[in-house]
Amino acid sequence: MSRHLAAALFAFAATTMAFAQAPAPAAPGPWVNPLKTALQAGKPLVGMTVTIPSADVVLQAGRAGFDFVWIEMEHSPLTLETVRTMVLATQGSGLVPIVRVPVNEIWTAKRALDTGALGVVFPFTSTPELAQQAVAACKYPPLGRRGAGPGLASLRWPAPQGYADFADQNALVIIIIEEKRAVENIDAILDTKGIDVVFIGPNDLSYSYGARGRQTDEVKAAIAKVAAAAKKRGLPVGRTAGAGDIKQHIADGFTFFQASSELGFLAAGARPFLEAAGKAAPDTKNRPLY
Repeated sequence: MSRHLAAALFAFAATTMAFAQAPAPAAPGPWVNPLKTALQAGKPLVGMTVTIPSADVVLQAGRAGFDFVWIEMEHSPLTLETVRTMVLATQGSGLVPIVRVPVNEIWTAKRALDTGALGVVFPFTSTPELAQQAVAACKYPPLGRRGAGPGLASLRWPAPQGYADFADQNALVIIIIEEKRAVENIDAILDTKGIDVVFIGPNDLSYSYGARGRQTDEVKAAIAKVAAAAKKRGLPVGRTAGAGDIKQHIADGFTFFQASSELGFLAAGARPFLEAAGKAAPDTKNRPLY
C-alpha cells in the first residue's frame, strides 16, 4: 500500500469515527403558528384578501411577503374545493391560510378547518353566545365541539404531536365586531376565553349605525370602545386598512390587518400604466355600464 493511500484511508477512518461519535442533532421543537407568535409580541400582521378561485394568486401573495391570506367565503362564490386548492398553495411559502366563513356556525368552521385553514374568521359575532360558539367550533372536545375527521387537514399540517393537539394550539379564532348590538355587548363578548383576535368591521359597523359606509363620529366612538375593551383584556385588535392609513392604525394599537383583495391590487397596479398612456378607467359614477 502506498504512503499516500494509507494516509487517505486513515483520514477517512478518523472522519467516520468522529461523525459516529458526534451527538445527534436535537429534535425540533413543536411548530407554532407564526401569526400567534407575532400577535403575542405586538407585531403587526397583514393579510391579502382572496375572492377568486386561484391558487396562483395565493402563491403570489406568499411571494410578495404577506403574513396570511384571508380566503373570503362570506362575500365571494368560492367553494370548499377551490379553498382546498388555495390552502395547498400555501405549503412551504410561510403564508398562513385563514378563512372567513359565511356565518358563525360550528359546521361552517369545521369544514373550513378540515379543508386545512389554520384560522377562522367569524362574521357578525354580536353576542357572548356567538363568541363562545366560535371558540367551541375551533377546538376538539373536551375544549370545544369540533368534529374529529382531520384527514385532509393533517395532510397540510402533519404535526408530530398529532393534529388535534396541534390545531387546538395553533388554529386562530377571529371574531368580527360589526353591529351596534355587538358594541353594546362588547364586555360580555370579550370575556369569552379562547378568542385570539378581535376584528372590527368599520363598513358593516357604519351600516348598523345608519351611516352606510360613512365613518361618523358615532362610528369612530364605537370602534374606539371596542379597541379599548380588547386592550383591557390583552387581546389583539384588527381591522381593514388602506396603505395610507396603516401606520396610523398601528399607532392606535391595531396589529391585525385585512388588506385589499387581488382585484383591488390589480386595479391599483394598472392605474399608473393607464395614466401614463393617457387612459383611464370607465366613469361608472356618471355612466352606468349596464
